[in-house]
Amino acid sequence: MDHFAGLDVSVKDTSVCIVDETGRIVREVKVASEPDALLAVLTNPAYHFKRIGLEAGPLSQWLFSVLAEAGLPVICVETRHMRAVLKAQINKTDRNDARGIAQMMRVGLYRPVHVKTLRSQKLRMLLTHRKLLQSKAIAIENDLRGTLRNFGLKVGMVGTVKFEARIKELIANLPDLAELIEPLLIARQVIRDQFTILHRRLLAIVRDDEVCRRLMTVPGVGPVVALTYRATVDVPARFRNSKAVGAVLGLTPAKHQSGERDQTGGISRCGDEMMRMMLYEAAQDADAFSQMVLAQGLGDEDCQAPRAEKSDRGAGASVGRDHAPHLG
Repeated sequence: MDHFAGLDVSVKDTSVCIVDETGRIVREVKVASEPDALLAVLTNPAYHFKRIGLEAGPLSQWLFSVLAEAGLPVICVETRHMRAVLKAQINKTDRNDARGIAQMMRVGLYRPVHVKTLRSQKLRMLLTHRKLLQSKAIAIENDLRGTLRNFGLKVGMVGTVKFEARIKELIANLPDLAELIEPLLIARQVIRDQFTILHRRLLAIVRDDEVCRRLMTVPGVGPVVALTYRATVDVPARFRNSKAVGAVLGLTPAKHQSGERDQTGGISRCGDEMMRMMLYEAAQDADAFSQMVLAQGLGDEDCQAPRAEKSDRGAGASVGRDHAPHLG
């Protein structure tokens, strides 16, 4: 007889529910969220598992890899889909969630998600850590600009390299403000130094990756965009065709159809937010590059007509906020 299992994973404990092919609960147990504890339950020779499901989460990639290496038919289920199915339960508990996941595995009512490879996970960590340091450094700089403005001290247009010198120039005759600003300048410099280390690591990886170098031949695509795309796609063979990539990244229009109503909305935004942001920035850079090349090729007089035609189209010709015409 085939068996199905549902795992409701939390940081400390995991609720396990095992059902047979008729839906009868065979065993329910709560164990520690550790591979050894889960394997002790799931490798019992009394059970012949056909599917084992767990929800995508922080520990899912780690547990999925261990269970898959043990030869178990484990499946990682898409979070939004699972939430919609389990919402029908009146009482939400870890035990009931494990029961619902097990029944989903039994009837096949689930949508699997791709679990990234170990290399892709490391690349993703590099990108997120780099972005985090960059955002914190920018936040400190913006805070300094805003607080100094209250005292009539305007930083103005200054680059990253000369920012600290400009701040010290403004507070040179204000020792009381210098005592408050100096810790932020030190923290900013440390963050910038560590950001540079991660950025150089990113450039070294891109330099040795043939796929990233090929992606960078596209106008507007730089090292960060290329590596983000490489880490997001991970295994290209999991897509049926190239059009499926846009749907996974949330760049295809959402559809709502009911009876005679057939509405096509904006992009679904269901995929990776970081990847969409990178593609949008690349599209803007490519568009700016094409406009510059066009201006150089046509000259100033020939560029006036296209600009006039563009301004005469009015607001009705503009693309909606959620549409991404450049990202196809």
